[in-house]
Amino acid sequence: MSAIRVLAVDDHSIVRDGIARLVGTQTDMELVAEASDGAEAVEQFRKHHPDITLMDLQMPKMSGIDAITAIRAESPEARIIVLTTYAGDVQVMRALKAGAQGYLLKGLLRKELLETIRAVYGGQKRLSAEIAATVAEHALDSTLTPREISVLKLIAGGNANKEIAGQLHLTEESVKGYVKNILLKLGANDRTHAVTIGLKRGIIDLP
Repeated sequence: MSAIRVLAVDDHSIVRDGIARLVGTQTDMELVAEASDGAEAVEQFRKHHPDITLMDLQMPKMSGIDAITAIRAESPEARIIVLTTYAGDVQVMRALKAGAQGYLLKGLLRKELLETIRAVYGGQKRLSAEIAATVAEHALDSTLTPREISVLKLIAGGNANKEIAGQLHLTEESVKGYVKNILLKLGANDRTHAVTIGLKRGIIDLP
């Protein structure tokens, strides 16, 4: 039986080295290529057509989500496992909708990576227990609209309502309405709490 061919994508060489060591100990796997950003990941996928791609999300040039989308557009059969430090439910759902079949926290690589690679190679979807619990916890939550997400991003950037109104070409009254909806949907006590929740759940990234 031929070995499972793996592409490792992460902008930190120490993570790629760790993956290489783990995969290198297995007789049924081989690391065929590495990439340090999303754009390079797409290039390496085209070149090697690996069985499994291990994809970081937060990378320069092109994000992991964009890379997953690009790879799956060209190769719908591509099997991709997200490796990340973020367990936010919104980010997880974004990755799964883009076409990822697995989602694993980097802190669990040594414990769960090899089993996850084999499971996804075998056609299964695989989420680590912590991530599955986070997704389930927020499954019935109201989602923020694109406009509400834009407002929350600007709040995270330290902008007052008047400044947000100017940047989004809205009235201050409209911004107040959006802020009220954001606090309600996120179950937040105030603007700072809303930003904290937004970052934790992966609704927004740090500005």
